[in-house]
Amino acid sequence: MAVLRLFASAREAAGTDRADVAGDTVGAVIDEARRRFGPDFEQVLATSRVWRNGEPASVDDSVGGGDEIAVLPPVSGG
Repeated sequence: MAVLRLFASAREAAGTDRADVAGDTVGAVIDEARRRFGPDFEQVLATSRVWRNGEPASVDDSVGGGDEIAVLPPVSGG
């Protein structure tokens, strides 16, 4: 089971900053998160980057126990 870490608008849309999510690939973890957290979270995902263990990830990357998947929405500032 992976630890899903959510930041900024992803955290707001999901109502939490972390969740344990089952899946054998990054894509499976993200799909389960979509199902769990709903359409507002899915909208945030459309513009977010997904990282696995501190590195950019693709949906096909495998996930093992203890892996951390982070959803990083774009950040604006000034």
